[in-house]
Amino acid sequence: MTDRRSAPSPTRPPAKPAGERAGGLGVVFWTTIAITAAFIALGALFTDPFGKALGDASNFVITNLGWAYLLITMFFLVFAVYLAFSRFGRIRLGGPDEEPEFGRFAWFCMLFQAGMGVGLVFWGVSEPLLHYDDPPLGLAEPKTPEAADLALQYSFFHWTLHPWGIYAVVGLAVAYLTYNKGIRDLRISRALRPLLGDRVDGPIGAAVDVLAVVATLFGVAVSLGLGTLQLDAGLGAAFGAPSGITLQLVIIGVTAAGYMISASTPLEKGINWLSQASMVLAAIMLVYFIVLGPTVLQLNAMTEGTGRYLGQLIPTSLRMSAFDPDPWLGDWTIFFWATWIAWAPYVGVFIARISRGRTIREFIVGVLVAPSVFSVVWFSVFGPTAIDLDNRLGGALSAAAARDESVALFTFLEEYPLVLFTSVMFLLLVWIFFVAGADAGTVVLGSMSVVGGQEEPTRFVKLVWGAVMAALAASLLLAGGLGALQNGAILAATPFGFIMVALCWSLQRTLAADLREQRNGRESDGPSREPTGAGAASPRKES
Repeated sequence: MTDRRSAPSPTRPPAKPAGERAGGLGVVFWTTIAITAAFIALGALFTDPFGKALGDASNFVITNLGWAYLLITMFFLVFAVYLAFSRFGRIRLGGPDEEPEFGRFAWFCMLFQAGMGVGLVFWGVSEPLLHYDDPPLGLAEPKTPEAADLALQYSFFHWTLHPWGIYAVVGLAVAYLTYNKGIRDLRISRALRPLLGDRVDGPIGAAVDVLAVVATLFGVAVSLGLGTLQLDAGLGAAFGAPSGITLQLVIIGVTAAGYMISASTPLEKGINWLSQASMVLAAIMLVYFIVLGPTVLQLNAMTEGTGRYLGQLIPTSLRMSAFDPDPWLGDWTIFFWATWIAWAPYVGVFIARISRGRTIREFIVGVLVAPSVFSVVWFSVFGPTAIDLDNRLGGALSAAAARDESVALFTFLEEYPLVLFTSVMFLLLVWIFFVAGADAGTVVLGSMSVVGGQEEPTRFVKLVWGAVMAALAASLLLAGGLGALQNGAILAATPFGFIMVALCWSLQRTLAADLREQRNGRESDGPSREPTGAGAASPRKES
């Protein structure tokens, strides 16, 4: 039981240890820098043993904790939906009179590029093709209509409600405590204050923040690695550039320069502009392939795939293949769940930063529904089109995807008109997603690692994290490419997944206590008193 006497006033910032100042580089910053430096050095100096150790540790987690990943990920989605439609849904982040800082379109663009971005472009063609060629958990025969249905169903499953449920609970916990409780501190540990009291100001809080920053670093490194592999493949396909680790390191260096320049600008300029530009470009590419592709097949597949996904949501979410273990589960579902959990501090803190002024219901419904709809449309356009093309090419496209996931998109583009134009457009799209996502990563890592958890860390701190992210992505690529990125994400996400469960408990307790306090205040002051304590939205402002 938490000692309530030790909990500070929710509107008074906790005392900082002697010698530390807000925005300073404290224990969390230097500890995570040291841990990351060790990983980078091991990856660069002991490439093969380091890659093997990552693989062995990841296999242990998949074998022994796969069940936990499936359960907690389903729990996060259920918890988010519960909050949206519960009595807490009308509470406005920042108070009843707070106005949103960003319009809905800008808000959606920024949260989407942070939460998906590069990954959606990387997997949009290759994931449905690979599931078509090797159906999930052996549930269908390869290259049959049933395999095509499963391919789209599992692509929806991996990219829609579950990942955004994970992001929503972290983002809401941080946003509510920051904007409604007056704790101007974006460190994850502060969201656990209702459970831990003043212990979040000591070693326990520092350990939570270190785990959150490490998970975020590996999550962003996966995104940077996927973007690098995609750009490497695209430059080779479009311009004949020699693919390989040398070109990949050059890509990381050039892109790091781009996102560090963007990180030097205010949030409302750099990330906002890049996010909206990327969404417009993605929409242009969607329309192009809807017009030139098998449009009726795309619409039919989207309709049927959505029905199968929603109808099988609970069984699919908990399917373990317990009596016939299949490595497919670790290669796909657990990898994606680990990636989303590793991204959760990064995406959650970022969407908290841009969501002030929205009600809890608007926040959760927007975070769950809008990006999920876009992902459904994206996979419905590119997945069935790629499967149809693969059938006409005698399996050549799925074979290319099986050899190298990163080249599937550009092999696909070669079969359509204006291949150079579309290749350049996708390269530009990947690069913008790459830069905008990494820019957001520098902001979030800076906020979570400095003393006081400032919303806008100093330029120096953002640039340091920008350099560290690039170095970690390069180290993981050296240690084994996509496989090392997957293993790193699984290892970094595992401890933070359990911290997220505590985060949900903490948020529920805080919301219930605030609503109870508000109700008691109204009863003592009479029926005419307006509700303000928990930041409930007034009727005129309800969205």
